[in-house]
Amino acid sequence: MNIHEYQAKQLFRDFFVPVPEGAVAETAQQARKIAESLTGSAWVVKAQIHAGARGKAGGVKVAHDLAEVQEFTTDMLGKRLVTHQTDSSGLPVNTVLVEEVSAIKQEFYLSLVLDRETEGLLFIASAAGGMDIEAVAAQSPEKIVRVPIHPAAGFQAYQVRQVAAALGLAKEQQAQLHKILLGIYQLFLAKDASQIEINPLIETEQGRLLALDAKINFDDNAVAAHADIAALRDIEQEDAKEAEAKLFDLNYVTLGGNIGCMVNGAGLAMATMDMVKLKGGQPANFLDVGGGTNKEKVKEAFKLILADGVVKAVLVNIFGGIVQCDVIAAGILAAVEEMHLRIPVVVRLEGTNAEIGREMLNNSGLGLIAANDLNSAAEQVVALVEAGK
Repeated sequence: MNIHEYQAKQLFRDFFVPVPEGAVAETAQQARKIAESLTGSAWVVKAQIHAGARGKAGGVKVAHDLAEVQEFTTDMLGKRLVTHQTDSSGLPVNTVLVEEVSAIKQEFYLSLVLDRETEGLLFIASAAGGMDIEAVAAQSPEKIVRVPIHPAAGFQAYQVRQVAAALGLAKEQQAQLHKILLGIYQLFLAKDASQIEINPLIETEQGRLLALDAKINFDDNAVAAHADIAALRDIEQEDAKEAEAKLFDLNYVTLGGNIGCMVNGAGLAMATMDMVKLKGGQPANFLDVGGGTNKEKVKEAFKLILADGVVKAVLVNIFGGIVQCDVIAAGILAAVEEMHLRIPVVVRLEGTNAEIGREMLNNSGLGLIAANDLNSAAEQVVALVEAGK
């Protein structure tokens, strides 16, 4: 689960990670009042969306008077911001963060992530922080320093010195860095995060370290244990179909193709999409209905797949282990009848009660195609889409 920058910065404050003074606004008048309450004669107005690269897209602007604060806020609110991290429709801007402008001497990159290779946490730091950190990682990987945290030993003081050396900080700044590293480490563990990123971490002209930006991702499987984190969810920043899928305990990811895929099991779903691509088709989605699915979940899955009218055919690939294939077949038939489906549906059933399920499909009179294996199922669904063009 993702949260907004202003929410992440409040969590930083809770764990004693220094951030610029500021507050969130929902109207231009609120933004002006926030600016009036802050020191200085310039303020930064930042659109709040669940995506990076906002500055390059016009979502971060420096205002030099209160009129500009209102003007920039008015320009951003109610619009959709498109960055290279969003799709072509962008994300809605419903709030802006107004902060005092910081005098920047240097910009750094700092993050704490879950490293699955070492099965522990990993600090990642670079003295080349800022908007183009992705380019730095691709073109100059030697500028990126990784400092692992042993899961048994936990956070250690020597790691502060390693990160400080990577950033080129003076010895007297190590105490500040220690506070920041310890804060994000404790936050990561306390709230079951999966990534905490500060880009940029800055050194001000006065030598102070500040988290100028803040990004936190949380482990979806742990959010239920943290009511305060769950309350930070902004459903308007999520894909509408993906958000609806969560209500029915379906794992759904929107893709860009026209062949809908409904599968049970993440691995089988990946293999199914690969097979569709191999046969020349384009998957419209990743959809794992789970091992213990039922008739109602199958119906909801079909509704999700067909909701936007882009899908030209559906491939259902079910292995009946925990779930029985006749139950899946009943769900498919109910969904097709209820939705008056007019596009081809190819179904591959294997496992428990597979023969019964295939017989139900073949005898339904609804024109469903029961495939014998995944290879032929993928070939048929791609051919049907091509024939319908």
